[in-house]
Amino acid sequence: MDVFNSLGVMIDCSRDAVPNVVRLKKFIDTVSEMGYNVAMLYTEDTYEVVNEPYFGSKRGKYTVEELYEIDRYAASRGVELVPFIQTLAHLGTLKKWRAYRHKVFDIDDILLVDAPRTYELIDNMFASLRKSFSSKRVHLGYDEAHHIGLGKYLDENGYTDRYELLMRHLERVCEIAKKYGFETMLAADDLFFNMSPGEFCSDEERDFPQKIKDMIPRGLELVHWDYFGTDKKRYTAMMRSAKKLTENVWFSGGAWTWNTFSPHNRYSIKRNEIAVPACRECGVSMAFFTLWGDNGGECAYEAVLPSLMHTAARSRGLSDGEMAAEFEKITGEKFSDFLDLDLPNYIYGENVPVESPYFQHSAANYAKTHLYDDPFYGTMSANLGEVDATVFEKYAKRLYEHAKKNTEYSFLYLTQARLCDALAIKLPLAKKTREIYAFGDKEKILELCRIDYTECIKRVEAFYESFCDQWLKINKPYGLEVHDARLGGLCKRLESCRRRLLDYANGKVSEIPELCEPVLPMDDAYITSWAEMISANPV
Repeated sequence: MDVFNSLGVMIDCSRDAVPNVVRLKKFIDTVSEMGYNVAMLYTEDTYEVVNEPYFGSKRGKYTVEELYEIDRYAASRGVELVPFIQTLAHLGTLKKWRAYRHKVFDIDDILLVDAPRTYELIDNMFASLRKSFSSKRVHLGYDEAHHIGLGKYLDENGYTDRYELLMRHLERVCEIAKKYGFETMLAADDLFFNMSPGEFCSDEERDFPQKIKDMIPRGLELVHWDYFGTDKKRYTAMMRSAKKLTENVWFSGGAWTWNTFSPHNRYSIKRNEIAVPACRECGVSMAFFTLWGDNGGECAYEAVLPSLMHTAARSRGLSDGEMAAEFEKITGEKFSDFLDLDLPNYIYGENVPVESPYFQHSAANYAKTHLYDDPFYGTMSANLGEVDATVFEKYAKRLYEHAKKNTEYSFLYLTQARLCDALAIKLPLAKKTREIYAFGDKEKILELCRIDYTECIKRVEAFYESFCDQWLKINKPYGLEVHDARLGGLCKRLESCRRRLLDYANGKVSEIPELCEPVLPMDDAYITSWAEMISANPV
């Protein structure tokens, strides 16, 4: 028996990458064949809002007509398209515009509660969504508004109970949604397990005072999300706790596409393999799995099709063999081949178990941290254990072989193959530079510049070309400028380091100060922000 009546996938359309309509339809075709009947588009400000011309300007936002087209197409495939927006926090990109900066914001990326302009904006949001979507559902977001009431609201009104603010704003938002015929859902964890106050993702069930239960708007659906849990007890405790507030509970898991160039299918599968049976045990029959794009939307959302297939298969009780056969029938790809898209993050070898301290979720962005690790600072590589970078040569060979098949997804394999090519020489570059400099052999420095730095620049440029091709195939062009700056900046930094090493080797300068300063490892190996990876200075 299928665990889920409603099985959904959420695509992040807000972290620079906005999927183009053509490729998004192809994706809907694929996941619908897997058994998904719900799709959510996570749009912070990447959808057109009538009477709000600055909302999503220069962001590649979907027009009302585009969303209507996608909605009708999804419906023809038996998929309910649900808008997933933000009505409280995570709207920081709006602050670029004076039309919003001082009028609707409290602090950080959080809207100003009680301000008339805030509710005018939210009303315009729902009015526009109603023109496009046939679904009665809307996800309000409502997560991570941790500093609500502590900015402009505090200045103008003094301290107010922050939970009261959250619930008062929620009541207003739900009233507006109802006005336009929407039924609401939102992330329950921050609101009811953290801000209430409480403990986030506890292993123990939690009870709630009647006062909190009475404040929940009628018909509100609650979403418990967990992308990390390794123990079924944690999943069941949280879902049972949520069910004490309402029977209308969704589970939200992850198909890891965030903070990295490469997917993390194996990690996602291990987590959701625990979560799906927990949903069955708790009687949670609605779920969706998220494809976030944090810090740049670098990973192609299609790269986690194995994770999505596995979750659908487990919910339907398929064996591994049946799952693999169905995956190949739907995609034209072998399940095991598609899993190879994970390889750039397996810097210690692909057989490292996912519970190893070398893996865990910190491994989700090894490929990114070490691509951007500065050759002179070496801050990221200071965390490394013993790594044999030749592993990337083996990975690249396999990925190039997959790409040669010239299938629908060959471009994904090619991008990851070229990333492995670049990492084979880039990952050890900082350590090698520092060792040769410390030894003082200027002939070896000249050789390092002539061979390693030159080849590294060449391979990064090749990866950049494939990355751009991938981006433009699946996304709107907006947001690519961010990666032009990042990857272009990496190439210029490599050129700069090479030039200064040559100046040192040729006697033009007496030292390179950055290479004289000791390298300190990062306290936290899980660095997600490109800005943190490249420099200790403000970016």
